[in-house]
Amino acid sequence: MIEVLRRNPRILVGGVIIALLLFVAIAAPLVAPYDPKLVDVTTALLPPSPEHPLGTDDLGRDVLSRVIWGSRISLSVGLIAVGIGFLVGVSLGLLAGYVGGLLDLVAMRAIDTLLAFPALLLAISITAALGPQIQNAMIAIGIVAVPAYTRLTRAQVLSLREREFVLAARTIGATPLRVLLRHLFPNATNALVVQATLGIATAILAEAALSFLGLGAQPPEPSWGQDINYNARYLSNLKWWMSVGPGTAIFLAVFAFNFLGDALRDALDPRLRRSG
Repeated sequence: MIEVLRRNPRILVGGVIIALLLFVAIAAPLVAPYDPKLVDVTTALLPPSPEHPLGTDDLGRDVLSRVIWGSRISLSVGLIAVGIGFLVGVSLGLLAGYVGGLLDLVAMRAIDTLLAFPALLLAISITAALGPQIQNAMIAIGIVAVPAYTRLTRAQVLSLREREFVLAARTIGATPLRVLLRHLFPNATNALVVQATLGIATAILAEAALSFLGLGAQPPEPSWGQDINYNARYLSNLKWWMSVGPGTAIFLAVFAFNFLGDALRDALDPRLRRSG
């Protein structure tokens, strides 16, 4: 592990940033200086100051506190949505790649149908149909993520299922389920871990977009995308601090997960290690 970090210090940098983001989200009640929903019109539209490092919005709510509490929603959406996509997509990809035949044909045509729609448009359509709630946004983003995991897993299984160790496992009487879980899935995890890391960044952006459009977290819950939308009206009046806070948080979270995903890909892909 130490040798991997030495060769790929970007893993450590991305991991530290993500760990800090997770710590802030978990410890939000202790870290946030104010109640993110507390309305105090006497302190409305204050610029950044020692008392309010990121200023306040038009209702007097502390922007920094809302950014800190908003990290809970964005990170939880990223993790849960990717979890949904990972569980459904990997399961479907394992079965389609290993069983083949009619199951593979039907499963991949269903995946092609999902891929026929732009990802964000499909997420907006699903969320609008289910209702504008953060739970529905998680489901929508998870459904949109399924094709990537299905195609990746299926490709890995197709390249592995005729290998010697799989044939040996079949020869000694291993059941198909055991072959999938003990031999095929572990050998596909490297690519899946990289995809999941990058997928969290995509899910955070998708949640921000849905919340910006009013289809994610609903007021007065703090959400990065929703707060950017709410505060955008004041940009023309040079009240920039209300949008800069959540915008910077989105950038930092997406950058950290993409940075870590690229570093993991370089570290786990043997072809990239040899070329390096």
